[in-house]
Amino acid sequence: MNNHAPVPVGVLGASGYVGQELLRLLTRHPGASVVFATAESAAGEWTDGHQLVRAEDAPLERAEIVLAALPPGVSARYVPGIRARGCRVVDLSADFRLSPDAVYGLTEFCRPAVAGAQLVANPGCYPTAALLALLPLARAGLIDAAREVVIDAASGVTGAGRSPRRDLLFAEVAEDYRAYAAGNAHRHLAELRASLARDGGFDGDLVFTPHLLPVKRGILETIHVPLTRVLDRTTAEGLYDMAYDGEPCVSVMHGALPSLRDVVYRNRVALGVAAVADVRRPRLTVIAAIDNLVKGAAGQAVQNMNVMLGLSETMGLVC
Repeated sequence: MNNHAPVPVGVLGASGYVGQELLRLLTRHPGASVVFATAESAAGEWTDGHQLVRAEDAPLERAEIVLAALPPGVSARYVPGIRARGCRVVDLSADFRLSPDAVYGLTEFCRPAVAGAQLVANPGCYPTAALLALLPLARAGLIDAAREVVIDAASGVTGAGRSPRRDLLFAEVAEDYRAYAAGNAHRHLAELRASLARDGGFDGDLVFTPHLLPVKRGILETIHVPLTRVLDRTTAEGLYDMAYDGEPCVSVMHGALPSLRDVVYRNRVALGVAAVADVRRPRLTVIAAIDNLVKGAAGQAVQNMNVMLGLSETMGLVC
């Protein structure tokens, strides 16, 4: 139970899918009170009981912490000014994920640094799932850096944002399944590489191919990991159990593989493994599932906010 006054929180970019998810979570958060929510073209509209205002009109002095869900490139224009006013910030764009001025907010691996941070860079949705799947293996020295880690990831269409695009119309997406940014061209690769090197000591090659799923929300990643030695399924599951013992937002599945139904509307990553048969060199297949709008974005931001404010880490969240 929260025995203190709710913390005043501001939300920038509240009209997008992630911003709407932030308001949904924060409005029901017993330790937080939304003091402003911004949008540009949607200024004046109401979302979850809050009237949206332009960013220039936001009463920043009323907020103790600001969650920024602005587009890449836009966030960097606002965050320094917010920080100059003394507000702590969780930024959900890509603008600060590789910056030395921010703490990378993969909560399970960066919790002590997040607790004292003034600016937290929330991880991307694809990297969140991939890193939580790969870091335990990397830290144990089990990934063969001489061979490529192959990440095949599929996301629901909300991962592309709310701005109208012809290729994301229902008639274009329904009953279809397609890859994009093929050939290792996706912007999240730099974040993945940097985080695996920093937090896992792994500097081998990654091959990352995202796909568009004809669903609203959710990410499923199939990750093919070259190993330095053979791991059977039970041993691999035990390794993940040890790595995530006591972690409320990580679910390690035993004898099964996760699906989107295990994670949608939850601040959870679900992990499952399968030993790979009939190969000359050892491999492990790891399946990771998250809700791209929750653990992949807004939920993880609230989780980080809770850590920064000294609240219960899962307050306001369903894991």
